[in-house]
Amino acid sequence: MANSGLQLLGFALALLGWIATLVATIMPQWQMSSYAGDSIITAQAIYRGLWMECVWQSTGQIQCKVYDSVLALSSSLQATRALMVVSLVLGVIATGVATMGMKCTRCGGDDKVVKARIAMGGGIVFLVSGLASLIACSWIGNQIVSNFYNVNIPVNSKYEFGSAIFIGWAGAALVLLGGGLLSCSCPGKDAYSKRRYPQGKPVSKPPSAKEYV
Repeated sequence: MANSGLQLLGFALALLGWIATLVATIMPQWQMSSYAGDSIITAQAIYRGLWMECVWQSTGQIQCKVYDSVLALSSSLQATRALMVVSLVLGVIATGVATMGMKCTRCGGDDKVVKARIAMGGGIVFLVSGLASLIACSWIGNQIVSNFYNVNIPVNSKYEFGSAIFIGWAGAALVLLGGGLLSCSCPGKDAYSKRRYPQGKPVSKPPSAKEYV
């Protein structure tokens, strides 16, 4: 069975990755305007996020506008928003489950096998959460690359990777690593044998027929 230090490390990494996922979801820097062309005016930069679009002026002023309609967004952006929200919700659930199953807490009873199963379940939920955010960031990243090399799209309308995508990738990697460490809390064969056959006083054998003679 995994020790408490390994559980604490996995929980800390998963929680740190969840915070990074939350920050990436809120940030508007998912896509930034590309300066691939020579005639691009660099007096302003355009950032597109999951919830809003911002324009950064060279003077330091930033103006943001929330998207008016969800249906007007591209399918990749809608799918990314949904996956990131699902990842955050699963992260909250995994945090609560893993907290009850860790050895350093008193929640979930005193049975070590049951607590190990709870911690393992929290790790599995963390793995699903990290996988959802990884798919979301990779999906929109693939869309950015496809549009960048598409000759039919004007140069002024092309975007590059923003800092939010890299933060999302890093957060997904931490959540997956932490969930993997928590999943190592699966009880071994020794724990099952001790639970089923506890050590105690030896059971006396029933008297045989020879003892009565």
